[in-house]
Amino acid sequence: MENDNWVNKPGKAQKSLKLRKMMKCFCSGEQLQRGDMVPLPDSPATKDYRASVRSSRAGDTGNIEEAESSLRESGALNYEEARALLGRYEYQNGNIEAALHVFEGIDIASVTTKMKVTLAKRAQIQKRRSQKYDPPPMSIHAVSLLLEAVFLKAKSLQALGRFKEAAQSCTVILDIVESSLPEGLPENFGADCKLQETLSNAVELLPQLWILADAPKEAIMSYRRALLRQWNLDVQTNAKIKKEFAIFLLYSGNEYNPPSLRFQMDSSFVPRTNIEEAILLLMILLRKVTLQIIEWDPSIVDHLSYALSISGGLWALANQVEELLPRNIDLCERHHILALCYYGEGDNFTALNLLRKLLSSAEDPTCVPGLLLASRICAESLECAEDGINFARRAIESLQGRCNHLMGVANYVLGLSLSAQSRAAMTDSERVRMQSEALQSLESAGRLTKMNDSNVIYHLCVENAEQRNLDTALHYARCFVELEGESTLKGWMLWARVLSAQKKFPEAETIIDEAVDQSGKWDQGALLRTKAKLQIAQGQVKNAIGTYVQLLVDLQIQRKSFGLEENLKVSQLPL
Repeated sequence: MENDNWVNKPGKAQKSLKLRKMMKCFCSGEQLQRGDMVPLPDSPATKDYRASVRSSRAGDTGNIEEAESSLRESGALNYEEARALLGRYEYQNGNIEAALHVFEGIDIASVTTKMKVTLAKRAQIQKRRSQKYDPPPMSIHAVSLLLEAVFLKAKSLQALGRFKEAAQSCTVILDIVESSLPEGLPENFGADCKLQETLSNAVELLPQLWILADAPKEAIMSYRRALLRQWNLDVQTNAKIKKEFAIFLLYSGNEYNPPSLRFQMDSSFVPRTNIEEAILLLMILLRKVTLQIIEWDPSIVDHLSYALSISGGLWALANQVEELLPRNIDLCERHHILALCYYGEGDNFTALNLLRKLLSSAEDPTCVPGLLLASRICAESLECAEDGINFARRAIESLQGRCNHLMGVANYVLGLSLSAQSRAAMTDSERVRMQSEALQSLESAGRLTKMNDSNVIYHLCVENAEQRNLDTALHYARCFVELEGESTLKGWMLWARVLSAQKKFPEAETIIDEAVDQSGKWDQGALLRTKAKLQIAQGQVKNAIGTYVQLLVDLQIQRKSFGLEENLKVSQLPL
């Protein structure tokens, strides 16, 4: 029994009556009658309590019930437990600073050992009920009450913007439980008190606090600790933590160390990068949705789509989407996502068939994203160019009076389809008409996108060059390089080719030389080949041979660096 016992009377009814009277006095600010409490009424605890509670008037049934539980088990309510009760009361009434003042008076370090022993013995008793054990030094309700006080202290610090201190306070809870129960919590452990609820809340809150404290590495460690340890989290809480962790890995903007190999079990997969770890978490969540373990959350597919798209895993995304049940994903959305996946992997035929189903009268014939993608795919094939024109015009019709940017994209894909169709024209007049319409559509796209879309500018340059509007094409080539940045090889090559079409070979060669200086060693192949062709066009055969020799040397170095086995022959180089 502690020295500072507030209530220590033999009868159960007396204990309840004394405690209720004490809490009533706390809430009203009245003085307790002499003999109603032990220790002395002028103890530090009493002074702190009176100072912090005089602003509150309502009773707190939850605090009384918690205290009664502690009294029934141990027959005493000590100094720390009383502060925990009163701190909770202040917190629930919105007196954050007063609650923090009370919580800071609790010396958790002084009772940590007793709490650990109590938790460990509680687990032993639960596993082997037939055996007899010495009673633990504290009641499980007292441990639960004190851990809740530590958690509410963390919440109070969070509300006051002291995030690092709040995270450190939360860590205390996890450390105590983890060191007491290294194998994890047994099932239904602490079900008769708030222990499991407090622990779950602390596990969920800790990584959020480290993020707020601008400590991303600690946040990562906290997320992994939450998911790799046995905390008896309910399914929804576990899923929520997985999702938050995946989002943080995807969008935090930094690369962190992968999980330690000591967490690997048998031959299980251990992610090596942030993206891989996020994908693994999201795929686990998606599988749980499919098995109806957790509720359907459409944002899981959104984040997984992004993660697999940037990592080149579109086949994997398609497989995951195909496994989703019809009740979890709309049929139109399913067809659209699958079409994007197949198109991204180069299977245009399957992608276009899926889009035709999506855009049929039975599903969603006015789906603008589907119409735009279908038109873009058709523009890459002469056989489907006419369908691409129809899809683009349907999109424009659906977009009347709506988003200017999407209208610009619709005109862009219409221009591409018209340009492709012009190459299959049977007569010159038809070809000229389609080329003119294509150029008009691309120019409309440029105006609607305010000349900020590099794809539109690039094709404006190409279309003007094909129609021999070389001065205009040169203007767009320069605009493209400015918009994309001087490091883009595509822009330099476009600029040099337009100059070459104008017979300005020395200027084109200068552009290529500048591009070579700004490009990496392995990106210079196409530039050097273009340079050699320009030198040949100027009659500089010896210089062209020297350029090809330089190209051959670079290719041989590249072969050795990447361990290529095929033999490179000069006769195989495209001239």
